[in-house]
Amino acid sequence: MSKTDEQRSRVEDSNNEKVIGILGGMGPEATLELFRRILDKTSASTDQDHLRIIIDNNPKIPDRTATLLHGGEDPIPLLLSTATNLENAGADFIIMPCNTAHHYIDRISAGVNIPLLNMVELTVTSIREPCVGILATDGTLASRLYHKTCSEKGILLLCPDGSDQKGTMGVIYLVKGRQIDLKNAKIRVSKVAKRLIDRGAQAIILGCTEISLVLSQGDVDVPIYDPLEILAEEAIKKALSS
Repeated sequence: MSKTDEQRSRVEDSNNEKVIGILGGMGPEATLELFRRILDKTSASTDQDHLRIIIDNNPKIPDRTATLLHGGEDPIPLLLSTATNLENAGADFIIMPCNTAHHYIDRISAGVNIPLLNMVELTVTSIREPCVGILATDGTLASRLYHKTCSEKGILLLCPDGSDQKGTMGVIYLVKGRQIDLKNAKIRVSKVAKRLIDRGAQAIILGCTEISLVLSQGDVDVPIYDPLEILAEEAIKKALSS
């Protein structure tokens, strides 16, 4: 195949690709990390080989945990307007790097005419162990997003106890505020994960995208399920599907 034919083939392939929309800002670091992982996992030798991605990084969306637990400002209006922005900008589907915000996924999906991938369902579908632990925000645990989906799959879900959960939340908000080094954060959440393992967890779900910035495979002695990683892989598959 000549160089011209290769270029023509590449253009034809790109015309069949879907545009990824990232509903971001919850938080900005997690949004950046999702973008980076999509880039890293895309097979590309030139700029043109990469996927088109539209990002609306909207950190003004109200805190989801504060809303769920303390009656804080409703995030739905800004979640919907941000999703609509992505649709109007040309996104073919939306991904959302925030576990807690998936409590509102049905309402967001109802407000747009393009699909919104469900990170929670994608993660639980990939789990092979009968008992797993989770590191997540108070809001995600209170909404029982993972509890419900794991229960439907026959998976027992273990959560940190009171003091460990308080410590996990502290790390999450320090990461959001860029007020903690990741090495220190890793030490702190690893201890919580290991106590879940001692209670019988055969794997750990990183149920907050800030935790995805801290822990990775090999940091504990059981498999880690990282929703951010799973979402990045699924987004690439969907973007390349005809």
